[in-house]
Amino acid sequence: MALSSRMKILVVEDDPDVGRLLVNALSEAGYEVVWASDGKAGVTAALGGEYGLIILDRQLGDGIDGTDILRAVRGSGREVPALFLSGLGEVSDWVAGLQAGGDDYLVKPFKMDELLARIEALTSAPALK
Repeated sequence: MALSSRMKILVVEDDPDVGRLLVNALSEAGYEVVWASDGKAGVTAALGGEYGLIILDRQLGDGIDGTDILRAVRGSGREVPALFLSGLGEVSDWVAGLQAGGDDYLVKPFKMDELLARIEALTSAPALK
């Protein structure tokens, strides 16, 4: 995958193993990665930085849901693409994530190739307006 510049991705993930996996794989794929390891840090990072994509876990250990973070982002007027990466895999979970403003939803466990393809699709598709 050829990147014209290092796009910055925010990963909000409280599982340290998954967080490290994402940071390593996305960095290796050419992205600049910021990792927030809980909901509070995720809100702060999401509202305080400029990102080409936000990847959010739905369930975070400090009681803040990924949908809460995304609602805060959308409420601030930011239109950054957002992908939920969650262990919550029921259709109602996907719907809740999409209704919160998510652009895509991928269930754990996942294949890294699929995640990278979804990132590319979300960040390279022309805006439909």
